[in-house]
Amino acid sequence: MNTQAIGGCDPQSAICARGITRDFEAGQTTIRVLHGIDADVRSGEMTYVVGESGSGKTTLISIMCGILYPTAGEVKVFGTDIYKLTDTELVNFRLNNIGFIFQQYNLIPSIDAAANAAVPLIAKGMAVNEARERAKVLLEKLNILDQADKLPRQLSGGQQQRVAIARALVHEPRLVVCDEPTAALDARSGRRVMDLLREVAVAPDRACIIVTHDNRIFDLADRIIVLEDGRITHDGKDMPDDH
Repeated sequence: MNTQAIGGCDPQSAICARGITRDFEAGQTTIRVLHGIDADVRSGEMTYVVGESGSGKTTLISIMCGILYPTAGEVKVFGTDIYKLTDTELVNFRLNNIGFIFQQYNLIPSIDAAANAAVPLIAKGMAVNEARERAKVLLEKLNILDQADKLPRQLSGGQQQRVAIARALVHEPRLVVCDEPTAALDARSGRRVMDLLREVAVAPDRACIIVTHDNRIFDLADRIIVLEDGRITHDGKDMPDDH
């Protein structure tokens, strides 16, 4: 991995990524998914990453938040060079600073919705009953408090997604990373989720980055980054006219 210092980072950036390259091995073939990307996610903003399927969106945000190592390049999150941390340090950094909303939800099938939403608090040492009550506040804001005692298999796709969103926000992370957070939701529920994300995740010392195809919510973005074939082709307030 490149070990040169990251240059040109705004001290106010939540994420500063420089020279991000990612290769995947397919048999004896190497496929380059990201091509030396420089990108920033600023505190106080809701940043969208959009593009066609296969353009590298999920790979990019996974690298930006410490889930997937880059082949080359460096990432600072709130000033910490995350790929210079040990594995244990990186796990603790994510737990204390980042909330994730995964496209596949990743709920624990054997525990109910409130417990699933409370997982980050329990992992940080909070008593289970207190963590559940804290989680229920968010479940109520997401209009699914009546589902708090149900197992994931008893919930619809949209309800599972809202539990996953509550789990991402319950420990009040400084950075919220979302992969298609409104994909399974109707327009009204999607707006409710986006309003909650802005309320909880966007502040002068916090940021939110969202991968989405949902053009119903494009108007809510502070910045839109467009990826095409692993390269940034647009970075601005609005979607370009040709998209």
